[in-house]
Amino acid sequence: MALSITSHTGHFRDGAPVGQQELRGPLYRRTMPESPTDPPEFDWLYGKDASTGRPPEPEDHEQTRVIPRSTPAAEPVARPAQPSYAPAPARPAAAPKRGAGLPKLPRRPRPPILRILLLFLSFRFLFLLVIAWLAFLVAVPVLAWNKVDSVELAPAGARPAEQPGTTYLLVGSDSREGLSAAERSRLKTGGDVGQRTDTIMLLHTGDGPPLLLSLPRDSIVEVPGRGRTKINAAFAFGGADLLAQTIEQNTGVRIDHYVEIGFAGFVKAVDAVGGIEICPSRRMNDPKAGLNIKAGCQPADGAVALGYARSRHSDPALGDITRAKHQREVVAAIGAKVKSPWTVLNPFRYKALNDAATASLRVSNGTGVLAMAQFARAMTQVNGTDGLTCSMPIRDLAVNWDRERALALLKFIKEDRTADIPKKLCLPTGLQP
Repeated sequence: MALSITSHTGHFRDGAPVGQQELRGPLYRRTMPESPTDPPEFDWLYGKDASTGRPPEPEDHEQTRVIPRSTPAAEPVARPAQPSYAPAPARPAAAPKRGAGLPKLPRRPRPPILRILLLFLSFRFLFLLVIAWLAFLVAVPVLAWNKVDSVELAPAGARPAEQPGTTYLLVGSDSREGLSAAERSRLKTGGDVGQRTDTIMLLHTGDGPPLLLSLPRDSIVEVPGRGRTKINAAFAFGGADLLAQTIEQNTGVRIDHYVEIGFAGFVKAVDAVGGIEICPSRRMNDPKAGLNIKAGCQPADGAVALGYARSRHSDPALGDITRAKHQREVVAAIGAKVKSPWTVLNPFRYKALNDAATASLRVSNGTGVLAMAQFARAMTQVNGTDGLTCSMPIRDLAVNWDRERALALLKFIKEDRTADIPKKLCLPTGLQP
């Protein structure tokens, strides 16, 4: 069936215009045919006027609204482009955990007896470890001590009375024992030509700070049976006994223990602590001591430290006075390294140090492990801060002792009052400023 509707351009039937009559009435009307030949397709609905042959007009009709002409669509208003957000890629689904979805069973508490047992075993292991370490710390020096040689110290003549505190006579001998021919050549020690000493010191310990006092080897003193001569001649003539007798009679200080260490032990001790620091005030070039170093603080191994402590030709002005000062500096530096916690915590260093300390070591009879432990502890304190380090007061470079100042200093030692020693009596060179 062909239909037609009325628009602003006319009637359309099957998409083609067929008339200009507008649709009227409250409802859209079908357009009647324009031509008499058009079939009266809607007579059955509207009826027919006999005079016109057309459907009658409604008496009270309302003009149908005209469909407004469509206007061209307005161009769309440009809107700012909205940022496009790409959807985040979906995470791959995590693999279900083993046992997921299963109800969690309550954790069975560990039996108290098991926890107590584990705690006991842990403490027992720690306790055994501490005991083993303490046993090691004790066993190493005891075993090393068995290698130490002893010497009978029996000074002749009248000896000073017992005094408070403890005084050690420390001697650094030029013994080559323990050195190979190659080491003697490297260290410039020469051949084995008897016993001499370049180092003579008194170490006093007691209620006050420990005191390390140098007795310059060229000091002019009265040697029993030898007259007035250098103090180190007493060691060459009569060994430890005559040297101890000479010191006691010239100072009035009683010697309780005797400690002697040779070149080999000295060098090994410095190397065992990983070397020390020395601080020469000037360049030192002494072929006789195998020494050639610059001025200023610098590291030194055993060989350099030995040359530094032995040399006196590099400082013609002070000679033996400077050497004694360097010896105390080296002793204090070794002590500072020894008291480092690393010395005890490192078993290899601890054993090497004990072996080195007992190499070429001689002590007097009656000087046991406890006395040497006290000696070692004091040697770690004579650094000018925890302890005192001085030289015997002298009045000239011929190394004659200054009697007045020397007696005053020695009185403090004999009375064990090192804490009261004034600075004017404890000087690095012994010379009065």
